[in-house]
Amino acid sequence: MVIELRDEGVTKYECIFREAEAPPYHTVERLVVVRNELFRRGWIGVYPDGIGFGNVSARSLGHADFYITGTQTGHKARLNEQDICRVTDYDIARNRVVCEGKVAASSEAMTHAAVYALDDAICAVIHVHYRALWQAGMGNLPTTASAVAYGTPAMAAEMARLYRASDLPKTRVLIMAGHEEGVIAFGENTDAALQALLTAAAHLHV
Repeated sequence: MVIELRDEGVTKYECIFREAEAPPYHTVERLVVVRNELFRRGWIGVYPDGIGFGNVSARSLGHADFYITGTQTGHKARLNEQDICRVTDYDIARNRVVCEGKVAASSEAMTHAAVYALDDAICAVIHVHYRALWQAGMGNLPTTASAVAYGTPAMAAEMARLYRASDLPKTRVLIMAGHEEGVIAFGENTDAALQALLTAAAHLHV
């Protein structure tokens, strides 16, 4: 099944989805636990107009594929393995994602893929909407150019630039200037990615 994933009417990438069994819970347990904690904090959720925001992904060290929270799950207070999709392949240049599970990948899966492409040691990515940190971090944390839209090949190139030219490998948190409230954190696992996010917020007193 080919799905065109959209955000407010703009096609982000081509998603080739195959329905398959959900991943074993033990494989995605920490991903689910951290995602549910982020929902509790209000950094993942759904806006009044019904548009969801925020997602979490994780991969095994050195593996090209990864697990990510599924599309249309932002409204759920608690996810389980049925809500997690496996991305089995992606092509950033062609803006295409191949995935499988009970639900298709989040519309922001391409951004997660671009973060994983930065460094093989990165094994978890968190994308939240955290207005206070987004505002305080603008220019104080590694910040993407405002003209660059998330989920695009251009964003992948922009994050690669920041990884080379800023202290992003140290902070492990970046601000998406062109994506209102959007913040990305990453680490060697989901708990480390969450800690990077909390450390950045504490440092900026938000």
